[in-house]
Amino acid sequence: MDVRANLRSIRISPRKVRLVTDLIRNKKVGDAIVILNNTNKKSSVPVQKLVKSAESIAVNNNGLDADRLFIKEIFVNERPTLKRFRPRAHGRAYEILKRTSHITVTVSDGQQ
Repeated sequence: MDVRANLRSIRISPRKVRLVTDLIRNKKVGDAIVILNNTNKKSSVPVQKLVKSAESIAVNNNGLDADRLFIKEIFVNERPTLKRFRPRAHGRAYEILKRTSHITVTVSDGQQ
């Protein structure tokens, strides 16, 4: 059975979050949490919370075995970018793009 959890509008660039999510794809949930604990990236903290949330949903709401859970699917989508402007010399303005992400994780126990 598959269980899905979402984290929406996180204020980290999708490119940076994908570096972390690629490390834990297709891993057991316990191994993924250990990997995220030892990853020195800002995005590892919210991804770890999301994986733990998906695990608790699977165990508490659906009665799945925590030892058999693995990360079946994890992906990062880009949210609409916040656009800000920085004043520059001679009356110009440079655009600053504040990128945000949506993260979705699916955990499964390998059975239908």
